[in-house]
Amino acid sequence: MSATSRPFHTLLVANRGEIAMRIMRTARRLGLATVAVYSEADRHGPHVAYADRAVRIGDAAPRASYLNIAAIIEAARRSGADAVHPGYGFLAENAEFADAVAQAGLVFVGPPAAAIRAMGNKAEAKRLMLAADMPCIPGYQGEAQDDAALLQAAAPIGFPLMVKAAAGGGGRGMRLVHDVHALPGALASARSEAMAAFGSGQLILERAVIAPRHVEIQVFADTQGHVIHLGERDCSVQRRHQKVVEEAPSPAVSPALRERMGGAAVRAAQAIGYVGAGTMEFLLDGDGNFYFMEMNTRLQVEHAVTEAITGFDLVEWQLRVAAGEPLPVTQEQVALRGHAIEVRLTAEDVAAGFLPQGGPVLRWRAPGAGHDVRVDHALQEGGEIPVHYDSMVAKLVTHGATREEARRKLLRAVEQTVLLGVASNQGFLADCLAHEAFAGNQVHTGFVDTHMQAALRTTQPAAAQVACAALAAAGLLAASECPALVAPACSLGLQAGEQQWRVDLRAVAQGWEVAVRGGEGEGEGEGEGDGTSAEIVSVRVLRADLEQGSALVECNGMALPLVFATGGDAVHLFSAGRAWRFARLDPRQKKRNPGDAGRAGELLAPLTARIVAVKAAAGEAVLAGQVLVVLEAMKMEHAIVAPFDGVIAQLHAREGGQARAGSLLVKVDAGEQA
Repeated sequence: MSATSRPFHTLLVANRGEIAMRIMRTARRLGLATVAVYSEADRHGPHVAYADRAVRIGDAAPRASYLNIAAIIEAARRSGADAVHPGYGFLAENAEFADAVAQAGLVFVGPPAAAIRAMGNKAEAKRLMLAADMPCIPGYQGEAQDDAALLQAAAPIGFPLMVKAAAGGGGRGMRLVHDVHALPGALASARSEAMAAFGSGQLILERAVIAPRHVEIQVFADTQGHVIHLGERDCSVQRRHQKVVEEAPSPAVSPALRERMGGAAVRAAQAIGYVGAGTMEFLLDGDGNFYFMEMNTRLQVEHAVTEAITGFDLVEWQLRVAAGEPLPVTQEQVALRGHAIEVRLTAEDVAAGFLPQGGPVLRWRAPGAGHDVRVDHALQEGGEIPVHYDSMVAKLVTHGATREEARRKLLRAVEQTVLLGVASNQGFLADCLAHEAFAGNQVHTGFVDTHMQAALRTTQPAAAQVACAALAAAGLLAASECPALVAPACSLGLQAGEQQWRVDLRAVAQGWEVAVRGGEGEGEGEGEGDGTSAEIVSVRVLRADLEQGSALVECNGMALPLVFATGGDAVHLFSAGRAWRFARLDPRQKKRNPGDAGRAGELLAPLTARIVAVKAAAGEAVLAGQVLVVLEAMKMEHAIVAPFDGVIAQLHAREGGQARAGSLLVKVDAGEQA
C-alpha cells in the first residue's frame, strides 16, 4: 500500500451534477459517507440534496467554485472528509489539485500527480510515448510557440493538419486547417480558446488523419503494480471534436487488434507508474493502423458502456484502489459480453450550431419502465440548467446481445426522453441512431459532417403538428385565456423557428376543430378571404392531466400522447419523439423577415454568457465577418461578427461583464467606412 492509498470513510466529490451523483451512488453502496460541494448556481441542485452533507464553495463562475482548489480543500476539512474524488472535468486532470489533496493529508481517488503531469500535456505525453515506441501521428510538439516557428513546423507535416491545445482536451482549442493561409487565424483562435479553458496557450500540430475512427482503451492499475485493460470504446460520432455517441466494443476492432492496442496501452501505463482508471486514446485508420493521441488520466463520461459489457463498476474499482486494495481480476478474467451504446443529451440548440443553452427545466421525463436503459442525470422539474458549466445534462446507455439490439433499444429510449424548457439535441441523437450509415456501421469521425447535414438545419413542423401544439396551448394550457370549451371559437398566434401561424379553434363535442394558416411559402393574411391555405385537423381530448402536463389526444383519428408546458411567452410540446417550442404571438402580427435584424445591424446575445472579449470600439469601421465580441458559456466560446461592412453605432458589451440572452450587444450601421 502506498503512502497516499489507505482506507477512508468519508468521500468528498469535487464535481457537480450527473457525475457527482453517479460517484456517490457507488460510494453509498460501499458504506462510505458522502460530501457534495456546490456553487451558488447549484444551491438547489440534485447532487446537493443527494449527499449526506454539502458545502458551498463559491459563486457561480467555475474559477470561484469548482476550480477553486483552496475552497475544496477547506470544504473537506470542514466536513470531515478523508478522501476526494475529482469526477471528470474541472480539476480531474489537474496535478496541482492532486498534490494539494495529498498535502492536506487526504486520499486522492485518482492517479499520482506525477502521472497526471506526464500525460496531462499533449506535447510531453507524445514525447514520452515516442520514447516508449508507441505509434504516434507525425507532428510538432516543440517548445517554440511563436507563429513563425509553428508555420515553419507545419511545412514538413503537410496539410490538412490539426492544431491542438497541448494542455487540454474535449475538442477545445482544436482546429482542422486545410491550407497554410488559414493557419495563422487557426493558431490565434485555438490559442485564445485554450487559454480560456485550460490556462495555457501551448499548441501542438499533427497531420490530419482523414476519416479515421476514434478508439480508446480503458486501462486500470493498482498500487501493487498490476495493470490491465478492459477493452475498447468507439467514440467516432463527434461534432466539433466532442463525442456524441460512444459504443463498446468497437465494431472495427478484431480480437487480434484489441490485443495489440490493449497491450500497447498497458505498457504505456506501466511506463509512467500509473494508478487508477485511465484511457489511452487512438486514431484508427481503415487499414488497421492505430496512432496514439492522448491519455485521459481520469474516469471518462463514456465509462458506462465499458461497465455494461464487462459487468464491473469502475467507480467501485477506483475507490478500492485508492484504499490500497488490489485489482479484483486479472487480464485473463476480463470478458466482454454483448454490445453497449451511449448518447450524451446536451442542452444545445442544434440548428444554431449546437449553441449551448441554459434555462428552466419545465418538464423532464426519462424513459419509463420497459425500455431497459440506464439514464445518468441530475435533472429535476422546476430546476435550472446553469449557463456556467458543461452543456451535457444526461447520458443514456443500452446493452444488447448484438450492436443492432443495443441500437434499437437506445433509439426507442431517446425518442421517449422528454426535456422541455431549453433546447436540446434529443432529436438529433435520434436521427444519428436511426441513420442507415450508423446502423450499417459506416462510422468515422466525419460522420456528422458527411451524413447529418439535413438534421442540422432547422426542422419546421407540419401544420398538423402545429394543430396539436395549438391543442396543448389553447385547449389545455391556456383555457383561462382562450376558453375554447365555453366560447364558440378563439385564435392563437404561434411561431417555431422562422415560421408563424395563426391557429383558429372552434369548439366541438369533446374537443376542437383546428384550422392552421400560414407557414413556409404561404401568405400572411388574416381571414378566410386572404388567399392563404388552411389545414383543418379534428382534435379530441381523450385524457389530460394539467398538473403533470400530459395528455392523450386524437388527431384525425390517430391517438397521440403529448407532454406540454408553458414558460414565459412560449408553449413547449413533446410529441412523436420531438420537442417543439412555439412562441406566443399576436395573430394579427405580420410575419417578420428573419433577415431584418441582420440588415438592421442589431447583434443580440444568442444565449446568456460571460463577455470574454470586446474587439471593437464605438465609431470604429468594421468589415463583414469581423469578430466584434466573444462570449463564453458552458465551456464554449461564441463569436459575434459584423453582418456587413459598416460602423459601430452602439456598443453595449463590456469585457468581463455578463450578457443576457436576447440583449443588444452591438449595433452596426451600414455606410462608408471611416
